[in-house]
Amino acid sequence: MSDIKKMYRTIVEDPFPPEITIDFGGQKLIYRKRTWEIKTPDKDEVVERGLRYGENPDQPAALYELVNGNLVLGGVEFINPGNGLVSSITEEDMIQAGKHPGKTNLTDIDNALNILKFLMKRPAAAIMKHNNPSGVAYGDTVAEAYDRANMADRIAAFGGCLVVNRPMDKATAELVSENYLEVVAAPDYEEGVVEILAKRKNLRIVRIKKIDELQRYMDMPFVEFKALIDGGLIVQQSQINKIRTKDDFMPAKAVYEGREYTIKRQPTDEEYEDMLFGWHVEQGVTSNSVIYVKNGCTVGIGTGEQDRVGVAEIAVYKAYTKYADALCFKRYGLSYKEFELEVQKGKRDRAPLDEIDEETKKAKGGLIGATMVSDAFFPFRDGVDVGIKEGIRAVVQPGGSLRDHEVIEACNEADVTMVFTGQRLFKH
Repeated sequence: MSDIKKMYRTIVEDPFPPEITIDFGGQKLIYRKRTWEIKTPDKDEVVERGLRYGENPDQPAALYELVNGNLVLGGVEFINPGNGLVSSITEEDMIQAGKHPGKTNLTDIDNALNILKFLMKRPAAAIMKHNNPSGVAYGDTVAEAYDRANMADRIAAFGGCLVVNRPMDKATAELVSENYLEVVAAPDYEEGVVEILAKRKNLRIVRIKKIDELQRYMDMPFVEFKALIDGGLIVQQSQINKIRTKDDFMPAKAVYEGREYTIKRQPTDEEYEDMLFGWHVEQGVTSNSVIYVKNGCTVGIGTGEQDRVGVAEIAVYKAYTKYADALCFKRYGLSYKEFELEVQKGKRDRAPLDEIDEETKKAKGGLIGATMVSDAFFPFRDGVDVGIKEGIRAVVQPGGSLRDHEVIEACNEADVTMVFTGQRLFKH
């Protein structure tokens, strides 16, 4: 067991070259490997290293920054050098390296930025776990945004990666220091904040100055690579999310057997706000996914399932579970599962949990009035019926199913409004 624990602390030597050149039919992109001079946790000496390891401790990995080249393909100009975010983190930006960053730490930051680039109008926080959001929220302050994102799924946030879109202040840092996180990233840290955060020696504290400019990355496509087990590659252009304002949504309507079906109730301004928020969070969720959001905060996030009705049900289950846990923690200072274990051991009475269960059931896990967001169309109405049963009031989905008319009818029967995006958001 000690050897396994040592693996997680060890920086793996990588065999990758200091520079990579990729040739796209004569157009060359040049990438330089990113390394840092960081003190090792075991020998307490300064060494120059790149990534600690890849997805697992036995996988060497390297981070490369685009440093030269201007790629234009099919009339599309791809992102140019000089726009580095995660790939251009310097020693100065690595305020505290903790156990030294690995691939997952940095890809979590990257996907948080992928979400936050759409949420720059207000203070916002995204907590990532395994490259998926566990909680995303707006707030009137950074501290409120973090607290809402954390309480949306306190369980999954444990050991996660937090990224905020405003400089971190002391109020936020004090809240963060109460929990265990692997990574914290912000555009800057106000005076005294690093000292508060650094009390957790293994926390990676990262500054990414260009977070202030995130909004302009919405329209910067980049090249995505997928490696196959035979050594082959699939290359694609990154997706540009075309939904920016409520006017970009399409009316939910369909024609079936000569009859036109349309949504009866149009969204309110408040519903439009959650539709936009939810669709932009959905950009960073692994498919097949369905999420629920309310008042600028995630309520339940279902990711990576094989069927749409199943992932809609999983997101509901998670909403109930996290709602009950939040109630328990706020009232008794411990998680629902910890309280339950103490009941089993005879240390606590069961009545408070029964009360929490009843409140959670009555509130339907916080889903009443929520917006349901799906990254692809509903092939049957059973998917949207899952949300309707829990009291949702709005739906966002791409549309395009042969049974769109059935989904529209299901919403109209429940006085639920719905819009189409005309765009799928698969992410694999």
